[in-house]
Formats: sequence, structure tokens, C-alpha cells
Amino acid sequence: MGGIEFLKGHGTQNDFVLLPDPDGRLELTEARVAALCDRQRGLGADGVLRIVRSAALGIESGGEWFMDYRNADGSIAEMCGNGVRVFVRHLVDSGLVSEHDFVIGTRAGDRPVRMHADGSVTVQMGPAAITGTSVTVVAGKPFSGVAVNVGNPHLVSVVDDDVDVLDLRDQPDFDSDVFPDGVNLEFINLLGADALKMRVHERGVGETRSCGTGTVAAVAAALHLAGTDTGEATVDIPGGRVVVEVRRGGSTLTGPAEIVARGELDETWWAGLG
Repeated sequence: MGGIEFLKGHGTQNDFVLLPDPDGRLELTEARVAALCDRQRGLGADGVLRIVRSAALGIESGGEWFMDYRNADGSIAEMCGNGVRVFVRHLVDSGLVSEHDFVIGTRAGDRPVRMHADGSVTVQMGPAAITGTSVTVVAGKPFSGVAVNVGNPHLVSVVDDDVDVLDLRDQPDFDSDVFPDGVNLEFINLLGADALKMRVHERGVGETRSCGTGTVAAVAAALHLAGTDTGEATVDIPGGRVVVEVRRGGSTLTGPAEIVARGELDETWWAGLG
């Protein structure tokens, strides 16, 4: 054995390949990320989390470790709430971090985190900012939505019919003038004052079983439509359940994180994708 170390993990079935690279030596190209995430020719995942020291990338951060997150198509993303939880689980389990309260660096800024005894993780997600409204179109049917920024862009649409009936196999249309860098699209059912059901189509990935920032955006949008900006709700996604709290100036996401496998990538395969 002498390959490139990897781990596989998921947060509410939003799954990731983790690449430990503390000194920032891996050349993580779009082609390599896309191949890793491909479920036929690679390991299969919704994204890649490179585990690297902030200092190795020359990044000023309050956290020693930086989550270099890539979407399944190889594009760079600012933030991933489910990914942060899996990232934290690995850091604690592997002894790279000894505390259970610490800070992770991301492209959306520093994120304070807490690892709980039951294996769940709480992430301080920063503010969820309402930025306007827009429309998305699924299979020819338009849905109005609330635009929310959680370090990355979202459009949240409340749906009267059960979200399970939506066909999200293809990329829904959206206004590229409003979202020039693409957008994560959430479709929600309101189950009560403090409970939602959600499906999501993520930019650069497609439909996923869960989206951490998307659940925060969904709760923020639901609260906004109810005339408030503070509250807590459970969010049921196809991959499980998380708890989101939104308050003025900040939000938190709490949910499970699992590491399911580890091994080594073949160096010849990796080099051939360079």
C-alpha cells in the first residue's frame, strides 16, 4: 500500500470523499474531483472535502483546519453544512483536534463547531440573509421562492403538493441574472410552526439526500414568510432529520455525522486524471 489516503462519510446521507492533506500537497483538479464523485468510475459522492491546515494554504483563519470543499462536478463551493459535520467528526475521531468545541475555516468564513457525545455535530452557520425573490421552473411548472444567502445562494419555494411528487432528475430552470453563479434550489412543505419537509437540487451536483445550508435557508425562508426572523424547526430530508435554529445575525445546524470507510486511492489512477 502506498496510495493516497481517503475516507468516506455522510451527514444525513449527503455523502463525501474526505482527503486528508494537512500540508496542502495534493493537486486537486476538477477532473480528479469529478472522477472521485462519479458513482461508476470512482468512489461516488456528492462532493469532496480536502482536510488541510489553513496555514498551508496561506489562509488567515481562527481555525487550524480548513475545509476545502468541491462539488461533484469539480467546481469550488463556499460552504457545506453537512460536509462540515463529517469534517469535524473525522478531526475528533482521528485525534487531529482534542477539543470538542473549536473553529473550522471555510470559504464562507470561520465556522465554530461542537462535537456532541452522541456523534452529532452543531455548526454555527452564520447569518441567513433574505436577499429577495425569484422563480424556478420544474418540468414546466413555475414556483416562486425566497432567495436566501447562507454563505452560498439558495432559492426556497413553498410547495402545496407533497414535495415527494416533484421530478428533480433534471436541472430546474432559474434566473441566471439573479443567480449568475448558480443556485441551490429547495422545495419545502410546511408541516407546522416548527417542522418542515424538504427536497433539494444542488448546483453542481443534482438532487441530493440532504443539504445543510439548504435546511438553514429553508427555515429562514419559512420564518420570513411567517413575518419573523427568529425560530427553530426540525427539517425532514430524504436522508434523515436535522434541527435548525435561526436568530438575528446567526444560525445553527445540528445533525448526525458518520464515517463509513477508509482506504487508499491507486496512485496510477490518480496520476492518469491529472
